[in-house]
Amino acid sequence: MDKQILEEMLTLQKHTDLNYSMFADECATMAMHTDVMNILNEEHKIQSELFSEMSANGWYSPADAESQKIEQAKQKFQSCAMNQNS
Repeated sequence: MDKQILEEMLTLQKHTDLNYSMFADECATMAMHTDVMNILNEEHKIQSELFSEMSANGWYSPADAESQKIEQAKQKFQSCAMNQNS
């Protein structure tokens, strides 16, 4: 497949995943939530397949995160978790 097509597909898939995720958070019943989560899981698989295809062709390679940025994110989320438990 063409790089530009896969880039567009991956972008669309990311938006689709985000929308299903928000929808899952707002489901009125557990049955609806379960169904949406199953769909979201399938959408994640599609996104993973697109990423794998692009990566295999050298078209998508996320940069490694710096140790300092990882530590900052870790501290931030630990702080948020502690604040929620207070």
